[in-house]
Amino acid sequence: MLAGLFLIPLTLLLLAVWALTRKAFFGKALGVIWLSVIMLGVFSTIARPLFEKKVLKQKDYYGEYVIDRSYFPGKQADWQYNNFHFTINPDNSIRFYSTPKDGPATVYEGRISTSAPYGSARLLIHMPAPTHHVLASNPTVYRSIWSFILVFNSPKFGNMYFKKGKWQPL
Repeated sequence: MLAGLFLIPLTLLLLAVWALTRKAFFGKALGVIWLSVIMLGVFSTIARPLFEKKVLKQKDYYGEYVIDRSYFPGKQADWQYNNFHFTINPDNSIRFYSTPKDGPATVYEGRISTSAPYGSARLLIHMPAPTHHVLASNPTVYRSIWSFILVFNSPKFGNMYFKKGKWQPL
């Protein structure tokens, strides 16, 4: 809107000066200005998808998830990686695996659904009680241009960052 308030009077002024003086400079200036505006519009239309966050659908959540050790690398992240991972299946089931080295592995099963209050689907987890403390609340979803991560707030461990990936013991 502000550009229009500037661009239209400038165009009219340059047209009037060009018509009165018949100097090519004013016509070329007008052409450069409008060509620049058009090219900027085309470029922004083409580049927009490269800068928008990924819009998630329920099917985007299907897959295997592991601890993202790149956020806080070290012993704690490695321990979490070895002990926790989960899978979300296309039948909307979730299987959370707790695999401690010093005890038996436990599998917690539940259901998922999504809610899209702002266009992008948010993950909702429905687990029967008792469940693992990591699954006590729904995750926060952080999206980037190409991917996303799920952050669970565990009362015992704080934030736990999960990304899609195949789990293999370290």
